[in-house]
Amino acid sequence: MTTTEAGAEAPSEHTTHGYHKQKDEHLKRLRRIEGQIRGLQRMVDEDVYCIDILTQVSASTKALQSFALQLLEEHLRHCVADAAVKGGDEIDAKVEEATQAIARMLRT
Repeated sequence: MTTTEAGAEAPSEHTTHGYHKQKDEHLKRLRRIEGQIRGLQRMVDEDVYCIDILTQVSASTKALQSFALQLLEEHLRHCVADAAVKGGDEIDAKVEEATQAIARMLRT
């Protein structure tokens, strides 16, 4: 296993992640969010009123937060549940990993 930027151990590449079944939907959603961000750039470039830009920032932020929560739920349902079935110390590691992810989300 390798270590991720956040300090957690990254599963090997052949592992199926919790979001795997929803991958196409996630990519579609991320492309939509990417479009919102490009829209923000356009708004700044076109000197749009700052409150209108802030409204779009808020919508983009909410979209990312919603996406993050869905990924977290899939992580809990798949990765944490799988670790619980396997038993041992793996469940503690997965719960700690999820807890740290939640803490990072709350800081933003």
